[in-house]
Amino acid sequence: MKIIDVKCALFGRHPVVRLVTDEGLSGYGQIEFWKPYAREHVLLLRDMILGMDPTNVERVMLRIRHRGAFKPWGSAISAIEMACWDLAGKAAGIPVYKLLGGKVRDRVRVYNGGVRFPMAGWGPEDYAADCRKMMASPEGFTIIKQPIAFHSPMARQVPDFHYGEVTTKPMPGLRDTGYLTEKGFNHVVACVEAMKEVTGDKVGLALDCGPGWTLPDAKKFAKAVEPLNLMWIEDILTGDQSPYVGAPAYRDLTTSTSTPIHTGEQIYLRQNFRELIETRAVNILGPDPCDVGGIAELKRVAEYAEIHGLLFAPHGTANGLLGLAALVQVSATLPQNYIAFEIPMGEPDWWYEIVEGLPNPIVRDGFVDVWDRPGMGVDFIVDKAVVYLADEDRNFFE
Repeated sequence: MKIIDVKCALFGRHPVVRLVTDEGLSGYGQIEFWKPYAREHVLLLRDMILGMDPTNVERVMLRIRHRGAFKPWGSAISAIEMACWDLAGKAAGIPVYKLLGGKVRDRVRVYNGGVRFPMAGWGPEDYAADCRKMMASPEGFTIIKQPIAFHSPMARQVPDFHYGEVTTKPMPGLRDTGYLTEKGFNHVVACVEAMKEVTGDKVGLALDCGPGWTLPDAKKFAKAVEPLNLMWIEDILTGDQSPYVGAPAYRDLTTSTSTPIHTGEQIYLRQNFRELIETRAVNILGPDPCDVGGIAELKRVAEYAEIHGLLFAPHGTANGLLGLAALVQVSATLPQNYIAFEIPMGEPDWWYEIVEGLPNPIVRDGFVDVWDRPGMGVDFIVDKAVVYLADEDRNFFE
């Protein structure tokens, strides 16, 4: 089998990669919805892999892996990797999880991720109300993660929240940051207490905090919420689109508290997790398969983390339905340090009409059943999908 073409088109805001082969099979990979520029990156990589056998996934990756970097610049490479695995599974007539070592679990736990409700405000009562909605959602999540502080508009909506400058034009990767005022610090703690009052011990509560906190504030906060038994505090120092890891600062934070500390969604390649893992700088790692370099790369990180006693909760909020399929396949194979992954949703809703192979409902009692269809197990319904392509992308399925 040989790759004879590499295509990339926008479906809504999602770039989608299609690897076309000489045997009539195609493999797909999806990129987060706010990275339309990744399309050009994919096409720049095209000539580097034409003529290669996509079922030799690692050989393909060795040709292009050096062209990626920390989030958001690893997404094109990651999408090509996942498209190769999709093809490898289809060619063999087996689900991708069998190619990655086989199932460890028949269903994978997920948490809310892409399931969000509009917030009425950023006070304790608003967070409590949102938790009630989350707990009543039909997915039956056993873990809920909520964005607070610098991973929300709170810094701009709560007066005198911190001593830093307020971002007047927020955009992905550009966040507010600064030393918290006493008022701001107490506000965040009150919001967490209000959520925990609702969740009790019925579901686990995790927090997506930043990045943006100073290390002293992070240490005070993690200590203050210790009695609440949170699942984890995520990306409080670095994360999201930080172009570095910050392992020493994370180790300082982690060793100062019993509250579990989580990070990793922005990190590209296993090599860049080494210091976090070997120094046990955090308790939980959460790489994103759409940024780390693909699903095999994610599994390598999970396995190395396990032998150092670190837990694993992969990121995936904006990865779409093809990204969901990839997360299900790899999460089925992860070692026993796996907790849950952050489930992406179809956005816009018409995504559910243009693909086939997903269970209905997708999530039951906080879990997704692992399916056995070949490849990633989810494919386009071409005659329905083509309607949503721009004129310049009409040849995507040809």
